Amino acid sequence: MLNVTKTYLPPLEEYTAYLKKVWQAGWVTNNGPLLVELEERLKKYLGVKHLFFTSNGTIAIQIAIKALDLKKEIITTPFSYVATTNSILWENCKPVFADIDKDTCCIDPDLIEKKITRNTQAILATHVYGIPCDVEKIEKLAKKHKLKVIYDAAHSFGTAYKGKALSSYGDISTLSFHATKLFHTIEGGAIITNSDAIAKKIFLYRSFGHIDETHFTAGVNGKNSEFHAAMGLCIFDKVPAFLKKREELSKKYDSILKNSGLVRPTVPTGTKYNYAYYPIIFKAEKDLLKAKKELLKDGISPRRYFYPSLNKLPYVKGVKCPVSESIAARILCLPLSYELSDKDLVRTAQIVVKALK
Repeated sequence: MLNVTKTYLPPLEEYTAYLKKVWQAGWVTNNGPLLVELEERLKKYLGVKHLFFTSNGTIAIQIAIKALDLKKEIITTPFSYVATTNSILWENCKPVFADIDKDTCCIDPDLIEKKITRNTQAILATHVYGIPCDVEKIEKLAKKHKLKVIYDAAHSFGTAYKGKALSSYGDISTLSFHATKLFHTIEGGAIITNSDAIAKKIFLYRSFGHIDETHFTAGVNGKNSEFHAAMGLCIFDKVPAFLKKREELSKKYDSILKNSGLVRPTVPTGTKYNYAYYPIIFKAEKDLLKAKKELLKDGISPRRYFYPSLNKLPYVKGVKCPVSESIAARILCLPLSYELSDKDLVRTAQIVVKALK
């Protein structure tokens, strides 16, 4: 089966070279030398002051919410992975959905202000597919209404906007380093902030809330291990090659699908894009379902990413978000990975084109 993504695994001898260091040190978790090295390299690459490597991207969002002392309403997007909404609910806050921009698929900043109430404390927006939210408008709104801003930047590793890493925006940005991501640590994530005060809280919340025998607050176990850090270090230097290959593959898809009537999300001007995914928007859901059926018949597994629109989840009190609901019903991500062959890409694209005739 050709899946929507394929996890890049480095040569085994490269990974085991790092594992030998773990065995020699006898240090497997609790901020070991490999984890510290990975955090430092990531901070330098992203140009940020504070970065904390976590066990996954979901706990990163939860800790971000806790670190900003959010307890009431958080305005968020209905078009994201379910972890974005679940994190809000898990921290006993209320998600308030603002619909998305039809071009970028990111939260529509012009609709955020209409959702603000006296209970609103923050905006949690997702850079969908690594495409930047309108960070200028969101920052302006946040300052006007004294709100905190968290960006779910799970897809944004390698994307820059106006010369800055996309994950450097907001009070806090969170990353996912899950095995399906462009840069991964098998399981993992990160919390990013440029605030010293917020960083101190994140440091404690990530590790049970104590330092040695002194307990400061009720924290959780959001740490990660030397084994996961080793994977990140092993593939870190390959990121430029990953980015280049994804761009090449995406342009090949574009050339085959250009006259198909399919629509692609818009990447704003000023963006150095990471080509994290290859989403296509069909004119109607029936067209998507037909194309997906034909792809599966040929051993190709695309993904309805994201579906359903999160305001339609059975355990939230959702409001209507017509743009998100429409796009969620019509968007499909095609296979895209560093190791995707030209032959498989062409085969995939041609099946989609044929299904639309």
